[in-house]
Amino acid sequence: MNTQAQEVAGGEQRRGTLLGRLRSYLVYVPLVYFYTLVLGILSLLSSLFDREGRVQHGFARLWARMILKTGFVPVHVEGLENIDPVHPAVYAANHLSALDIPVLLAMIPGQFRIMAKKELFRYPFMGWHLQRSGQIPIVFGDAHASVSSLKRAGRSLRKGLPLMVFPEGGRSPNGQLQPFMGGAFFAAIAEQVPVIPITIIGTYELLPMNSFYAMPGPVELIIGKPITTTGMRLRDLDKLAVQVRNAIAEMCDSRTKAAASS
Repeated sequence: MNTQAQEVAGGEQRRGTLLGRLRSYLVYVPLVYFYTLVLGILSLLSSLFDREGRVQHGFARLWARMILKTGFVPVHVEGLENIDPVHPAVYAANHLSALDIPVLLAMIPGQFRIMAKKELFRYPFMGWHLQRSGQIPIVFGDAHASVSSLKRAGRSLRKGLPLMVFPEGGRSPNGQLQPFMGGAFFAAIAEQVPVIPITIIGTYELLPMNSFYAMPGPVELIIGKPITTTGMRLRDLDKLAVQVRNAIAEMCDSRTKAAASS
């Protein structure tokens, strides 16, 4: 390619990036806030009569699907047969991006509750929805508060509601799988329910941590086979964490190798 052609191609790439940023900052992000405001209000109102949380979960799912549609983020799902929403389980997912929760809410069938950082519960509308809809705040670095939250997680499972956890404790800063915390699986072992490993691929490239530049693109959601906790004791927390992390890492690696060979 000659120098002039390279300059033209470079200019087109820079212009595309600029247009993409303008679209994200001026269209996508304001719409996400608008969806959060409107559906958050409707969710709060529904909480006055929706004791089971079904209507609120429906609003959360609608919110998630609108975000993905607006961002042009199609999601390909594999392994849905590994989820039985009728029976309680702990869903353990890797955490790459702020897009992960919309992907999970939009694609995982049935109701479930999310263990999320307590800081998220302080945001207007979204935090209020999290509180009223029965999501569970977790406080890292505060053992007493964490135990209280884990007990709430156990009560959720006993009610038959699956629990979503992010064992890394937060979003990955570099797109790589981080170490898993054994405490994330306290409720799974305490209630002797299976852990279902869930792998998210592609969200980091679309919206990395500390960025408001959301790009369109495909995402994959892979649901692994359940990992039993029958017979495990709380001393096995770290062992279970390694087992679940290995399952998610294996799904990531297999998808990477498949993409490389295609």
